[in-house]
Amino acid sequence: MQRVPPPKSPIAPALIAWQAHAGRHHLPWQETRTAYRVWVSEIMLQQTQVATVTPYYQRFMARFPDVRALADASLDEVLHLWSGLGYYARARNLHRAAIRIRDEFAGEFPQEFAHVESLPGIGRSTAGAILALSHGARFPILDGNVRRVLSRYFGVATPANERATLERLWQLAEICTPQVELAAYTQAIMDLGATVCVRRAPRCDECPLSQRCVARQTQRQHALPASRKAPVRPTRHAVMLVALNAEGNVLLERRPDSGIWGGLWSLPQFDTDDAARSYISQLRPSSQREPRVLGHVEHVFTHFTLVMHPILVRCAGEAAVMEEGSTLWYNLSQPARVGLPAPIRSLLQRVAEES
Repeated sequence: MQRVPPPKSPIAPALIAWQAHAGRHHLPWQETRTAYRVWVSEIMLQQTQVATVTPYYQRFMARFPDVRALADASLDEVLHLWSGLGYYARARNLHRAAIRIRDEFAGEFPQEFAHVESLPGIGRSTAGAILALSHGARFPILDGNVRRVLSRYFGVATPANERATLERLWQLAEICTPQVELAAYTQAIMDLGATVCVRRAPRCDECPLSQRCVARQTQRQHALPASRKAPVRPTRHAVMLVALNAEGNVLLERRPDSGIWGGLWSLPQFDTDDAARSYISQLRPSSQREPRVLGHVEHVFTHFTLVMHPILVRCAGEAAVMEEGSTLWYNLSQPARVGLPAPIRSLLQRVAEES
């Protein structure tokens, strides 16, 4: 029986040709495309732009050049190098996955899809991207950029976050993934979504797929992919305690692993001013200097805005650490290599300058 060849991808030839002259070729993780380097870049690039990721990636790889170096490091050091990049669960999962690779795969990044997908923080699309880019393996991907390209090209009009829509997009991703030149195609479709088929003001005149793109033909570039109306972002308030001891060190607490800034060190946080001042009484506050309210700080998260109201308090003499292992006195002049949320780091820099 004669074998029927698989259908040709309707977009791969044009994308691969475009990638050769217009795609991105000099990103730091493209220099040596090992699975480890691609993996770290793919995790960092989740919900973060290339320009932001690049300096973080370079510092990260200089300190953790391979899986074992990452697995053997402390979580505090990993989070320290991640500080400011946001979405800190990515860093915690990266560290957990590195430990598993060291212990279960002899320090070698796995090559089987099921093993890659089983690692913390890696889903179907990320696993496919890692194996396609590092080994040229054939796996479709469907990150945010690819969803946008496929939704517009094929005119998928239902909301992208609905299950039926995702199933349809995965089917299209499978159809469009070619049998050869997998690394080039995977890079091409990601690059197209990141640089040409962008969310706002897509550059359709530069797109190699524009002639057959349904969104372009029907003038619906800005309507696709369809999305539900974003909810109003609520505002939350929190009182942050900036407690300085006699040496000018500030008290920090480790955040729970779940929730915002998970696993990072931050200022003691309270829902009310009364709760903060009750805590202050345990720190031997100076009788000569009253607690002082500092200017509020706003930080925007994906789903809400946090307004922080810091209170500065000076402690008389040696104030004991409240709970060993979960609190520490942080030296502002010789800071420890621990993970700090970006707005907390900025606030501490301001306090250090004023002190």
